[in-house]
Amino acid sequence: MAIENAPRAAQPNPPILAAVDGSASSYQAVAWAAVEAALHRCALHIITSMAIPTGFGPGISLGKTDLEWMRRDGERVLTEAERVARTATSGEEPSLTTEVSFELVIPLLIGRSAQARMLVVGSRGLGAFQRGLLGSVSTATTHHARCPVAVIHGISAIDAVSARQPVLVGVDGTDNSVPAVGLAFEEASRRKVDLVALHAWSDTSGLDVPVRGWDAARESAEALLAESLAGWSDRYPDVAVRRIVTANRPARSLLEESANAQLVVVGTHGRGGFMSTVLGSTSNALLHSVEVPMIVVRSR
Repeated sequence: MAIENAPRAAQPNPPILAAVDGSASSYQAVAWAAVEAALHRCALHIITSMAIPTGFGPGISLGKTDLEWMRRDGERVLTEAERVARTATSGEEPSLTTEVSFELVIPLLIGRSAQARMLVVGSRGLGAFQRGLLGSVSTATTHHARCPVAVIHGISAIDAVSARQPVLVGVDGTDNSVPAVGLAFEEASRRKVDLVALHAWSDTSGLDVPVRGWDAARESAEALLAESLAGWSDRYPDVAVRRIVTANRPARSLLEESANAQLVVVGTHGRGGFMSTVLGSTSNALLHSVEVPMIVVRSR
């Protein structure tokens, strides 16, 4: 059951989909999503789910009065979300639609992600029994959504100071990180800021790297990073790129550098074979530790 004012047919310029549950984190996500929609000149669709999550015991039965109250509560949440979105994009407001749904939030968002440019969620919801569960939503959607997923933490980083900070992208040198690198270049170009490309060439602390072969390993890593960026730099000549090569764990390196960025972009998988969990574990680790907005991009 859903109450909406937007068609669900595919669009040539797909909308950004933002989930809101009434929590502060979800309103931060709406603010960021509105600015993102304005940058991409696409529509913004804000959705809230009033479905009661499963697992809270049998016998829950909702009557017509209960459903009507929940619908009104959902509309209240959406009214505030719309206000937040319009405030965040004063003067550049994107086309905006809203929807109250009674579908379970995780399958709802994963299903809708197939027609979205990007899915935007908060990192924390309203708590165990309440409707949002955005903490679990962010984890589930970054693993299963069919479009890039932006996870917004305590701050949306859309203020004037943050807006001048660079975009940070993790690069592992394989095809798995190509979509993340491409999206990071586009985001930096639209924001008119620099791009910081970070490649961690060791999966352990730098103190554990043997001295013998250090220079050769570093030179190889620098060449790999340069090769990974070459085509994208040609496509986005307006984006100044700063390269960072470090002998450290990817998650630790990205977390440290994120303090100087407005946005972090990572892929969902690592280098393949035995090391296939490296970048996947990196995105998982950063989901609940990095403070600035983060976009997780699934590999092709």
